[in-house]
Amino acid sequence: MFHRSGPKKRTLPMAFRHKYYNVSCIIDCLEIEIQKPSKAINQALTWSEYKKTNTIKYLISCTPNGLVNYISPGFGGRTTDTCVVESCDFVKSLKSGMVVMADRGFKHVEQYLKKSNITLVRPPSVETGVKMSKSQAKLTKQIASLRIHVERVIRRLREFYMLKPHACVNLKHVKILDDIVIIACALINLQDSLVK
Repeated sequence: MFHRSGPKKRTLPMAFRHKYYNVSCIIDCLEIEIQKPSKAINQALTWSEYKKTNTIKYLISCTPNGLVNYISPGFGGRTTDTCVVESCDFVKSLKSGMVVMADRGFKHVEQYLKKSNITLVRPPSVETGVKMSKSQAKLTKQIASLRIHVERVIRRLREFYMLKPHACVNLKHVKILDDIVIIACALINLQDSLVK
């Protein structure tokens, strides 16, 4: 699935070929709303501060060409993005020397990936109240324009009825939600290419 030195340059979308030709995949998390569990412990574990509801969270990875190449098992919505990356076997799907692109929310994943000789490319962090420099703003804009591919993948997943942004998955379906997400990812991989 991956090449040791990253994807072949000529197969990459034009936007990646110059500066980000070594990016193997782009990651983000997908949160799916579920019914409020009856047990207090399950309510706490699935409560998403970000979505302000109970959710199941998945790590989704796609190639620069927009094909899903990794889906984690579901985690309670309370789980941080960093904890999802560290708790699933995503790093085992990567090879030493690979480069992963993500957004600012994955800041703390950098050290974890570094242990496996994997580089994380993400927008620079800026302290609250500190103005971003021109070079930081330019880098943020560049990365955001490339990260859009994983966001498009997630948008395609959201087209499925059970995965729509405000669909609420019945608790009896939560046990098969991992399978539903895997099948939905397989189906979007069969659709027309996201990147022309």
